[in-house]
Amino acid sequence: MTGIFSSGTRHITMVALLIVASIVLMPRPGLAAEVVISDIRVGQHVDKTRFVLEISKSIGVRIFMLESPYRVVFDMPEVGWRLPARPLPGQTGLFKTMRYGLYQPGQSRVVVETTGPIAIKAAYFLPRSNDGIYRFVLDMQPVAVGSYKTSLNQLITVTPDGGGYSIGSQPRQKKAKVVTPVKLAKPPRINSAKRVIAIDPGHGGADPGTIGKSGAYEKHITLAVARTIKDVLEASGRYKVILTRKRDVYIRLRDRVSRARKGDADLFVSVHADAIKDHNIRGASVYTLSETASDKEAAMLAEKENKADLIGGMDLSGETPEITNILIDLAQRESMNKSVQFAANLVSNLRIVTKVLRKTHRFAGFAVLKAPDIPSVLVELGFLSNSKDEKNLRSAAFRSKVARAMLQTVDQYFSTAQQASTPN
Repeated sequence: MTGIFSSGTRHITMVALLIVASIVLMPRPGLAAEVVISDIRVGQHVDKTRFVLEISKSIGVRIFMLESPYRVVFDMPEVGWRLPARPLPGQTGLFKTMRYGLYQPGQSRVVVETTGPIAIKAAYFLPRSNDGIYRFVLDMQPVAVGSYKTSLNQLITVTPDGGGYSIGSQPRQKKAKVVTPVKLAKPPRINSAKRVIAIDPGHGGADPGTIGKSGAYEKHITLAVARTIKDVLEASGRYKVILTRKRDVYIRLRDRVSRARKGDADLFVSVHADAIKDHNIRGASVYTLSETASDKEAAMLAEKENKADLIGGMDLSGETPEITNILIDLAQRESMNKSVQFAANLVSNLRIVTKVLRKTHRFAGFAVLKAPDIPSVLVELGFLSNSKDEKNLRSAAFRSKVARAMLQTVDQYFSTAQQASTPN
């Protein structure tokens, strides 16, 4: 579950790419299937660090920079990725780390973190070579912090121009912040035959998560596991399953929770796979929200959601801050208690199908666990840094075992809930 910028992950070089607002850079129908990135390279020269992106067709590219940390962002229309089965480049020259993937439908992005402030010395496409491949070249050189801050407002656009390419710069337009109100009220289900389970495949798109010993990406593993869980749960006829993402696309953590709430979910399960430096450690674990994070989240919800419609349709806007925080806290604590119960059963059932960590049930302040009215757990199904765990997670047979363990746990959870709600 560790992000691509963590110390134990692989590094890759190239510039991040985003879809442009102009017609030249807008995605064409079928573009994702037509354009493929086949390799990325990095090299250190006397006066610059060079990135090379090998791509099957010429497309428009936009480049801009960010700070804290220092980053170069490349945006372009949606592309496919067919990189060689070899380790990605590590830290070289000004290049430090990188993440890439589908940022949103129709748009791919690569974010390169640099070792310090940089200036873009050149950005251009080489003519198509004999092997039919275009090569996009980006040269970077070190620069003073003051000069870098000035370049933060610049947008460099590389666009097709006949047989060649031109580079232009213009002031980068800042997007106006759009605040979309999210209705937090979760009305009670009436005569619904099926419980709704939200399965959240961790990471996705430009956020690949951890990378396994043989090159498996966490974002692909979690999506495969989530799809299998969905199939098994829905095949029982007792459940409807919502996937927070159905393909390799980036989704913000809060949006994952919002999708679960919008779907009126009764349970939220976030699926991940961890990685650490000690490759001998393996096993699954289950996380629930910690008490400290819960208290902090209660205050945040009261502040950001205008104290309205947070608990079962109750309007808390007329209450004092003290009463509001208490009511939110009580609702979240009830969900936390149910989460702990679900986690305990899941640990027992996972223990039958896979190795688990000695301290299997753990507590943390993950953002995806903070819905005040949905019992939520985050399951780490193993370590991609361990060859055995990675092999298991890449196996369809193993994923089916995990899905059946999940089904058993969900059955136990709702059976207990039904008994508790039945009058004596």
